[in-house]
Amino acid sequence: MRVILLGPPGVGKGTQAKFICDKFNIVHLSTGDLLRQAVKDGTEVGLNAKSYMDKGELVPDEVVVQLVKDRMAKPDCANGVLLDGFPRTLNQAVVLDEQVKKINTPIDVVVLLFADQEEIISRLTGRRTCPTCGRNYHIKYLKPLVDGKCDDDGADLIQRPDDKEETVKNRLVVYEKITKDLIGYYEKKGLIVSVDAGGEIDQISKDILEKLNSR
Repeated sequence: MRVILLGPPGVGKGTQAKFICDKFNIVHLSTGDLLRQAVKDGTEVGLNAKSYMDKGELVPDEVVVQLVKDRMAKPDCANGVLLDGFPRTLNQAVVLDEQVKKINTPIDVVVLLFADQEEIISRLTGRRTCPTCGRNYHIKYLKPLVDGKCDDDGADLIQRPDDKEETVKNRLVVYEKITKDLIGYYEKKGLIVSVDAGGEIDQISKDILEKLNSR
């Protein structure tokens, strides 16, 4: 099974990605990890990517997709893969389709997680982080033992700049703008399964499992 996992910031993609990979015994692919590893290994594609990264430029879609295709062709991916948050744009999706056809590994399903915007804003703006150890908390879902203090080292918890309400709202607007055509592309192919990610984690996982098993 080859799965693409899509959804806005704060919808819980990381949690559900792990669930899907564990349940179906498939490999979790992150393009960020692939890029870093390719650069570290000094592969041809990695050196090509590094030439852009060193100049502070975005790595071209074709280069990123080549990394994904090469990784998908490895033996440990024979049972399937999950692409977490990639592709992000319509062009990336088109290039990805062209490349995976070459190794006869087309995408089987696209899981689209969605949630009410106010719920997402609440999740993200409520996050707090310890600046010393990096441990994460939430003012509603994962409270520290002492309000505003890290359980481990007692440091004052902070709200990251990208978790402030104005920034979160802007991130959601950007997400909708970028992914509108991408989602439409996969809908036309009949690959989209939509899952409401606004409830409890276990229920979301159950809903995902039911929809994947029904395909």
